[in-house]
Amino acid sequence: MLFTICKRWWVLLVRGLAAIALGICAIASPGSTLLSLVFLFGAFSIVDGIAAIILGFRGEADGTVWWTMVILGLVAIAAGIAAYAWPGLTLLLLATIIAASAIARGVFEIYAAITLRKELDDEWILGLSGVMSVIFGLLIMFRPGAGLIALTLLIGAYMLALGIFAIALALRLRMMGRNWAN
Repeated sequence: MLFTICKRWWVLLVRGLAAIALGICAIASPGSTLLSLVFLFGAFSIVDGIAAIILGFRGEADGTVWWTMVILGLVAIAAGIAAYAWPGLTLLLLATIIAASAIARGVFEIYAAITLRKELDDEWILGLSGVMSVIFGLLIMFRPGAGLIALTLLIGAYMLALGIFAIALALRLRMMGRNWAN
């Protein structure tokens, strides 16, 4: 198996170069990257909605229509259209969901740390994690644009690192394949 992977080292190289290109784009233009994600979400929602409607109308073998699937499909299509019509609002909603999720998680972690303080050693770590989650959520809630830009920059940095590692692995596999050929 390793020999086969070594023969196809160039696939990892291409993957690494693509990841680096995406990372550079995300870091160089985080606003455009966010907008692209909104449009991809919109396209996915519309396609998903159409698929749900088709499944709903196909329903049971006896011809029964699954109206819940049809309604879910219509809601998904509406969400996709809304993403295209109001991309800024879609991003704001995404930031709000991320913020609310972080705050809720933080509150539950703080509660768990207080509740488990007699059974858990170093419960303060869980409590501190909860406090950090709440602060993170509040920061995004009050500065959603900055929070989403920061998230995009992190994605860009991750893609750069992923690309570098993929290229390094590809070159190593190439060298191993050449050694086996000799």
